[in-house]
Amino acid sequence: MAGDLWEGRIVIVGASLAGLRAAETLREEGFTGSLTVVGDEPYPPYDRPPLSKQVLLGQAAADATGLPMRRDPDAQWRLGVRATGLDPPGKRVLLADGESLPYDRVLIATGTRARPWPNEREAALDGVFTLRTRDDAAGLAERLAAGPRRVLVIGGGFTGSEIASACRERGIEVTVAERGPAPLVGALGGTLSKLAVGLHRAHGVDLRCGVTVTALRGNGQFTGADLSDGSRVDADVCVVAMGAVRNTEWLVDCGLAAGPRGVACDAGCRAFNMYGIVTDDVFVAGDVARFPHPLFGYQMLSLEHWGNAVAQAQVAAHNMVNPGPRRRPHLAVPTFWSSQFGLNIKSVGVPVFSDQVVIAQGSLDERRLAMVYGYQGRVTAAVTVDMAKSLEYYQSLIETAAPFPPGPGAADGRPLLTEFTLPSDVPDPKELSHGPTVALTGYLPDRRLTVVRPTG
Repeated sequence: MAGDLWEGRIVIVGASLAGLRAAETLREEGFTGSLTVVGDEPYPPYDRPPLSKQVLLGQAAADATGLPMRRDPDAQWRLGVRATGLDPPGKRVLLADGESLPYDRVLIATGTRARPWPNEREAALDGVFTLRTRDDAAGLAERLAAGPRRVLVIGGGFTGSEIASACRERGIEVTVAERGPAPLVGALGGTLSKLAVGLHRAHGVDLRCGVTVTALRGNGQFTGADLSDGSRVDADVCVVAMGAVRNTEWLVDCGLAAGPRGVACDAGCRAFNMYGIVTDDVFVAGDVARFPHPLFGYQMLSLEHWGNAVAQAQVAAHNMVNPGPRRRPHLAVPTFWSSQFGLNIKSVGVPVFSDQVVIAQGSLDERRLAMVYGYQGRVTAAVTVDMAKSLEYYQSLIETAAPFPPGPGAADGRPLLTEFTLPSDVPDPKELSHGPTVALTGYLPDRRLTVVRPTG
């Protein structure tokens, strides 16, 4: 960078949670140069989790979800304009309005967008929605408030399940069509997804698993859908919740290791080029990043999690303005949460990086439990249902590569309720109609790993 690392020009592409937290961290670290944040939406950074919860329930307006700023990042905000290309040799970000922004360092934080319904004509029917942006949530909330006869949700992942929960809380009839064997199976595995099946059905959801939607019907207005088992669902609102698409198309031909799975980077958030060589002026953070994690077999992880976006953005910003010896790795253990059908589901670690599970506390019947996941004899994840206070204990087991199953004396001091382990039954993502919130795209190691923990 011009002068030293604390001067020069930094461009952040993505006015997202990760983009905002990175901008704030840059200033907190002492960066005094020019800072520009580019965003394709016309709004300042806003919070996405409330969109599928409070906004759909009518408890909050979509335009009231703005993210609070820890401090003014003193940035030039280029909102409502899309980045169309990156020129690493010329160190420029190309914009849709024809302008280009010079940089000394650039952060890619373009995140994801909702996967659209593949048939464009059917997707354009009035009453067909996706849920990702503030505008998406405002439009869908308005339609739900009007009291539709029935809502069809395509996809039983976290977003689809939260939408179904909001519909039932509003008293709206809802059908969920999921290609896989159960809701949430792609995130939590087959054993815990049995709880999800019971939750949906106990709350009156018309749950259809093992089927796909073959066509959306309507003449201008959505009226229903055909399913692969020959049945038809009559509804006047359809929400396509088939996962996310990582926003990497604008990086085509720029020489980076970017593709449908995200932008590959090292543990310090520096992007790889297409030959696997690390760059030193292009950084990545948030949902669009693919990064290795020593706790999970150095798998390349792609995470669509709020906490990961914050932690990774802070690491990326720190490393952008600090010399090599002072740089640090992104080693945060992934966490996420979901609120649906009156239950709070929280996770730590990577449940899909597992081969066995054990119920450490509670039970499926009680709908209050802690389930611990293991891979090749060590703890890799834990999921709690209405038992979140236990997660800190299980996180320490993950971070120290504790043996699986965990020994007597779980988080509450009592012995395991059962010593019988079960297969975690993680499905192939190809079997799901929704994308996984965690994508593992590296090799599967066959040896015990040495754990690297951050210091300081």
